[in-house]
Amino acid sequence: MSDLVLFIYRKRHYLFWPFLAFCLVLVGLWWKRSQKEINELQWQFVNGYGIRMPLKYTIHGIDVSHHNSHINWKRVRQAQADGVTLQFVFVKATEGATLVDRRFKHNWAEARKAGLKRGAYHFYHPKRDPVKQAQNFIQAVPLKPGDFAPVLDLERNDRGRVPAEKLIADVRTWLQRVEDHYGRKPIIYVNRHFYKLYIDGNFDDYPLWIADYSSNHPKEFNAERLYIWQHNEKGSVDGIRGNVDFNVFVCEPERMNEICL
Repeated sequence: MSDLVLFIYRKRHYLFWPFLAFCLVLVGLWWKRSQKEINELQWQFVNGYGIRMPLKYTIHGIDVSHHNSHINWKRVRQAQADGVTLQFVFVKATEGATLVDRRFKHNWAEARKAGLKRGAYHFYHPKRDPVKQAQNFIQAVPLKPGDFAPVLDLERNDRGRVPAEKLIADVRTWLQRVEDHYGRKPIIYVNRHFYKLYIDGNFDDYPLWIADYSSNHPKEFNAERLYIWQHNEKGSVDGIRGNVDFNVFVCEPERMNEICL
């Protein structure tokens, strides 16, 4: 009898580890499926806009410039896809020291008439005088209460020709001039690469608008200062020709006033 008991015990012992491995595989498959379901809830392909939208956020918007040609703002405001409407827009205002976007005045006025929350951005040229660039923006953009804070679009430094130290110092000059005029810290728009090169550790007290098309959520950024995420550049909107940049407000809705006049 004792030999039979010992035999059964040994068999159970040998079966334990394969059984444990089998259980771990099941747990892994369940976890993977759960994460997939969570991601599917957070994202949805919205046919009306032609792109996957991060639907775990509720406030969606776009940004435009003269490259979008004539815009029918009434149709933009009425656009809807699976219940998702557009609630804000950023409009290109100026570039460098002298250029004013040729569609800015029209887009700026019509976006307000359409009932969209609006903001204006300046495309920064590293080789141009930052003071003149700030003045160019200030002269062109009449921000009103409720508008977004001014935006600095930093995405150009051809082959790094302007040394990082000088670029950072000049950007600081632009930001300070514009803040002094409007009484609100400007928002910095930047991609992942430029964030690591120039923004991280230098402008951590400024609101951040990040362009990142590579993930389901923008990571590796200052979470306390990240407000807007440009998640796709190939959306389509009724009333606008061609591709449209899509953005989403990633904070609680009540925090939007933190980046508005």
